Amino acid sequence: MTMLALSGRVVEASARVYRRTWRGSVISTFFNPILYLLAMGVGLGQLVDDGTGSTTLAIPYLTFLAPGLLAATAMMTGAGDASWPVMAGIKWRKTYDAILATPVGVPELVVGHLSWVGIRLLFVTVVYSGVMTAFGATTIAQGALAIPPALLTGLGFAAIITAYTARLKDEQGLAALFRFAIMPLFLFSGTFFPLSQLPGWIQPAAYATPLFHGVSLCRGLALGTDFAVHPMYSITYLLAMLILGTLLAIRLMGRRLIT
Repeated sequence: MTMLALSGRVVEASARVYRRTWRGSVISTFFNPILYLLAMGVGLGQLVDDGTGSTTLAIPYLTFLAPGLLAATAMMTGAGDASWPVMAGIKWRKTYDAILATPVGVPELVVGHLSWVGIRLLFVTVVYSGVMTAFGATTIAQGALAIPPALLTGLGFAAIITAYTARLKDEQGLAALFRFAIMPLFLFSGTFFPLSQLPGWIQPAAYATPLFHGVSLCRGLALGTDFAVHPMYSITYLLAMLILGTLLAIRLMGRRLIT
């Protein structure tokens, strides 16, 4: 069988499991976007627009926030699917050992895993785009344009974090990852406010973060505004992250599982 067919088997297995467990993801998929936009976009946004925020942004805060949250939601989804589920496959449930006892090899396992994450991301971002449109933050067409960069952002994080998880001995490293990497990125990559509001000494670091590039692409496409940086730079950055993460994941997963 070809690599594509074997990777498809991994996707099929994940889909069969998800068919039994999808109810557990309903809140994160459907209700989190609504709650975030209600709380931050409508609630806090009203205070921002009534103060100085509308002058600084020149657009309603909800409109500014929604595309950034699309990219951040993709990051969170990709990171979540590449952390504890991967650790479970390696250490707790050992499903990866069972998979490798079949004709599926490590490259097919990693590609199949990331393909399934991509399917999950597509579903999540389409739902979020619909919610964003329903709130009036963008149009249907522009909201749809923001889905591909959000998908690329989530896959880039999923690939890198899959490689990171493959080298961990226990789950403590995953808690540290979300506490000291994912959460700061969520807060300081331009999702909630322009990076120009940060102190000058930290702005270069914020511009170098992968989530910033995802936010820039999603916001520029969803709102039809200028990109924070040239879109080709952002696309190249995220593609390189995805390719490098996939190659590292294959290598580290092989070291971990093949004895």
